[in-house]
Amino acid sequence: MEYEGNDWLDLTQEQTLEPDIPICDPHHHLWDRRVAGSSATQMRYPKYLLEDFLVDIGSGHNVRSSVFVEADAMYTASGPEELQSVGEVEFVQGAAAASASGIYGESRVAAAIIGYANLKLGDNVRTVLENLLAASPNRFRGIRHRVAWDSDPLFSRHPAPNEKSPSSSRNDGNELTLDEFRQGASVLSTMGLIFEGLVYHPQLFDMAKFARELPDLPIVLNHIGGLIRIGGYANSDSEVFPAWKEGIAAVAECPNVVIKLGGMGMPIVGFDWHERDKPIGSQELADNMSPYIEHCINEFGTQRCMFESNFPVDKVSYSYNIMYNAFKLLTKGFDSNDRNAMLHDNAVKLYQI
Repeated sequence: MEYEGNDWLDLTQEQTLEPDIPICDPHHHLWDRRVAGSSATQMRYPKYLLEDFLVDIGSGHNVRSSVFVEADAMYTASGPEELQSVGEVEFVQGAAAASASGIYGESRVAAAIIGYANLKLGDNVRTVLENLLAASPNRFRGIRHRVAWDSDPLFSRHPAPNEKSPSSSRNDGNELTLDEFRQGASVLSTMGLIFEGLVYHPQLFDMAKFARELPDLPIVLNHIGGLIRIGGYANSDSEVFPAWKEGIAAVAECPNVVIKLGGMGMPIVGFDWHERDKPIGSQELADNMSPYIEHCINEFGTQRCMFESNFPVDKVSYSYNIMYNAFKLLTKGFDSNDRNAMLHDNAVKLYQI
């Protein structure tokens, strides 16, 4: 699939709702060129650098700060493979410093940075984490290790192009269950760093077990728990939705886990938004998202939920302005303290912005 671009997104225009509400966007990416996704959802994206993100967040909402999350971008081309991801943090540290100069406006882009380290290195991951921290001593907050995997070959997780872990530790199955992976995660915990987990919804009970085994590790569950509604999971909401709900409830029982509300614009979630002749509007988007977002908030509570953009990945389905209008519609029934928590305060606290 090819990303349709801003011309398509501009076909649906709306006035920004409640433009003064403060926002911290806790999940976005920056890259030069990108082909992302499994064989089922592969999408080609153009460059998405600081200036591109600034255009999106400048669409009307009060985005005060943001968090960069790893995306296999700008790895170094040489040196030990396990350390090549340091290049991505160095790249983003530069973009964050440019934003912090103030010449691009008041928003502080990448005020916190989540990088990548291979937790299957076990105790040896400490060296990688120390190098990541040295690359960004003032913004590096932890790592994301994408463990999304499913027994269906359509969704089987394959190592990303820059993830060249030794064959002895490579696993084509559910990495959450590996002893060496948990050992690497325990190093994160002892260093006071965050673990971001990207899973598919059938793995949610494994994520809950993982979280219970490492109760002192702050864990961020990405994209409402990785709901799949295509392939073998298509047209099966009577089975998929209850299974996802039970998994979310299980993870929510772990007090060290918070959840990001977003990522629903990805084609894998099974909506047709990216296929429409005209992009979806915010009210319909909020209505479509509501059963999923409502369940997450009910289970996790307002103090453990954060609305995220997942841009530019979710940009295949809707614009930044439409998306945050929908988020505001979804939260209009909450008091101001709870709304501010989910749209800004929780992320600022967790990522120490």
